[in-house]
Amino acid sequence: MKSADNVVARDELLLCAAGWRAEGRTIALANGLFDLVHVGHLRYLEEAAALADVLVVAINDDASARALKGEDRPIVPQQERAELIAGFRCVALVTLFGESTVEALLRALVPDVHCKGTDYTAETVPERETARALGIRIAITGD
Repeated sequence: MKSADNVVARDELLLCAAGWRAEGRTIALANGLFDLVHVGHLRYLEEAAALADVLVVAINDDASARALKGEDRPIVPQQERAELIAGFRCVALVTLFGESTVEALLRALVPDVHCKGTDYTAETVPERETARALGIRIAITGD
C-alpha cells in the first residue's frame, strides 16, 4: 500500500468507521495542521494510537491552514502533509477538514477518544464541549 492510499474523503472514512465499530474496534481521532512535521508530531500520534484500536488523523486543508497561518506565510500543500502523516505506521486513515475546528467531524465520526497535543489542556481543547456532549473522552498526548 502506498501511504497516499490511506488518505480518504470524509464519506469513505465514515464507511470505514462503521466497519470498525461492527468489529468492536475503538477509534481515536487526532487532528492538526502538521505543516512543519517534527518528532513531537510522531510521538503525539503514537501515544494517541495507543489509546484505541484505530487512529484517524484529520489534517487542516489548505484554506483552513491559510486562515490559521495568515496569507503571507507559506504552507506545505495539503496532499503532501496528508501523505506524510499517512505514512506513519500508527495511522490508519487520514482525512482533510476545512473548518476552523474538527467539531463537525467529531459529530459525524463520534470517536471513542479525541486526542490533542500537549499545547492544549483538557480545558483548552476547542471542541471540549462537543466531545463531552457526545461522550467522547479527551486525551492530551505527546511530549
